[in-house]
Amino acid sequence: MKHELREFADDGSLARAAAAYVSDVANRCVERQGGFAFAVSGGRTPWAMFAALSEHAMPWAATVIFQVDERVVAVDDPERNLTQLRQSLADVPARIEPMDVEDADLDAAAARYAQLLPARLDLVHLGLGADGHTASLVPGDAVLDVSDRRVAVTGVYEGHRRMTLTYPALAAADQLLWLVGGANKREALAGLLAGDTTLPAGRVEAPRSLIMAERAAV
Repeated sequence: MKHELREFADDGSLARAAAAYVSDVANRCVERQGGFAFAVSGGRTPWAMFAALSEHAMPWAATVIFQVDERVVAVDDPERNLTQLRQSLADVPARIEPMDVEDADLDAAAARYAQLLPARLDLVHLGLGADGHTASLVPGDAVLDVSDRRVAVTGVYEGHRRMTLTYPALAAADQLLWLVGGANKREALAGLLAGDTTLPAGRVEAPRSLIMAERAAV
């Protein structure tokens, strides 16, 4: 898959540019179709982006936020991506659709979440791990081979199982927005740009893909 790459001097300018981009895409989607379906990954990078969105005329009332991935932890656990997402969006009227990782039957919960997803997400935010993972598509996990479901559950990775959008779900997105920061991501980003399919991130396919990266990561 071909990616467009844009470089930024630091994490602040990266967050501001990402916010401006998301706002522009959101407003065009709302004007065209009346709503904006946006899926967001975990990690620290989107927090700064959401903070910067306060400077833009974002159509929050017409926006639905989906989770790209979530750790299987208690609802009040600080490692829960949903906790940070709700804190970031506490003052706006966007609707958040959380992944139900508290259900005893995680596979059934994943199937229900897949039913909530629109046929096509307008924009999916992805991060990139130093090990080449994205979403919770992690090296060596059986989830990498899931082709018949849009949402699946991983094995244990960094201490937790995860629920994640799968490759088919990402392929059905209209566009991907990768936010990559930090010198420790340089090797993984080079592999992603080179189309290295030994990296989980390198196997993602979608119609359009924009990578916004801090210069230290490039």
